[in-house]
Amino acid sequence: MLKNHVRRDLKWLKRQARKDRRITVALLVAVVAAWVRQLPFDEAPGDLLRGLSYGLVAASGITWLAAAALAAKTVRLPEEPVAGLRWVSRIQRSKEWAFWSVGAYVAWHVLQFVTALVLG
Repeated sequence: MLKNHVRRDLKWLKRQARKDRRITVALLVAVVAAWVRQLPFDEAPGDLLRGLSYGLVAASGITWLAAAALAAKTVRLPEEPVAGLRWVSRIQRSKEWAFWSVGAYVAWHVLQFVTALVLG
């Protein structure tokens, strides 16, 4: 009986992980498309704003790479139950890193908008 519950829960986790992987890939593609659309961007006036701007670009890039690396490790579905749990964990971490990348892009965009409002 307990074995059936564990097996059912693992199937549910894998199903949810497949959905999360699709969300992660969509987020990664969206971040790349958004950055391609924004670049080259105007230089921010002032050293502090320029540093913040480049820091946010770097943060978005690094988190994007981390998410992509974790997502790349989840291409194949493992056969063993323990490996399946690691697979689910990698997908969840990949999704988390992808959202951090989107957050850094949004923060950069807000910084550009506020800078344009204040200085323009």
